[in-house]
Amino acid sequence: MTVRYLQYLQGLAVHRSAAPAITEIPVSDKQAGPYGIAAGPDGALWLTYVHSGRIARLTVGGELTDYPLDSAACRPTVITAGPDGALWFTRSQDHRIGRITPEGAAASYPLPTPGSGPFGITAGPDDAMWFTQMNTDRIGRITGTGDITEFSLPTPGGFPSAITAGPDGALWFTLNQANAIGRITVDGHIAIHSLPTPDAAPVGITSDGTALWFVEIAVGQIGRIDVNGRIAEFPLPDRAARPHAIVAASTADCWFTEWGANRIGHITVSGEIAEYDLPSPSCEPHGITLGPDGALWAALETGCVARLVP
Repeated sequence: MTVRYLQYLQGLAVHRSAAPAITEIPVSDKQAGPYGIAAGPDGALWLTYVHSGRIARLTVGGELTDYPLDSAACRPTVITAGPDGALWFTRSQDHRIGRITPEGAAASYPLPTPGSGPFGITAGPDDAMWFTQMNTDRIGRITGTGDITEFSLPTPGGFPSAITAGPDGALWFTLNQANAIGRITVDGHIAIHSLPTPDAAPVGITSDGTALWFVEIAVGQIGRIDVNGRIAEFPLPDRAARPHAIVAASTADCWFTEWGANRIGHITVSGEIAEYDLPSPSCEPHGITLGPDGALWAALETGCVARLVP
């Protein structure tokens, strides 16, 4: 049963400040569109360039390597490390799942359902990759050899978006247009948890090892759902901030991008929120990840990567 715990600003310790130790590293021109970012098994950061069909590798020392894909229009979107030592990513425009090794060898796999629009992707507990199919209301699973299984969702038009492995051995995902959080087991059993706030439009989701945290882009809130389906929501000081992606640094210690407000945010389990302004105006922060150096790294669609030292 869904339980709502209203968390208003009264009693919350909320503050904004200039970002301590934030640096921006140029990685492309403004037309390339850095979007997704992930820490790789090789100790580097890996990026998708959504507008130019490329994958990039960035070391913590700033060395950049660029890998063009076989289609400049494939729209590589979310990227994550797989259990096989490679990076896996979604290609939302040509409806394929991509794979690239740390050495830069790339391959891709077409999805069985036409026009499916894959977006979120994560490594599952079963040594496979799990991904969302925004346009066709499905969750997909792909093995290391490219075998694909699709699971239909009971939410027509729900727009499944981000997905992450949960602490309970299941996969958890956001349903942007169904205003819900979904859960699917590795054998395909599905549960749907409706959000208390109408039209919240959840997008990014992450696990902190005990619960799931997600962003509500349309209403400027951060949500938390435990494995039993209990939901808490935390309003941001700026309800128009449009939080987009979220990552857990540790238990109850999450960082998120504010795409509409040009900031990186931080939230604890008690609802304490901090916000840090990015140096460049209107830089459109999207994906965020915990780097191998312990810093937070965010992809800025205008052509940079931001590094924030907590």
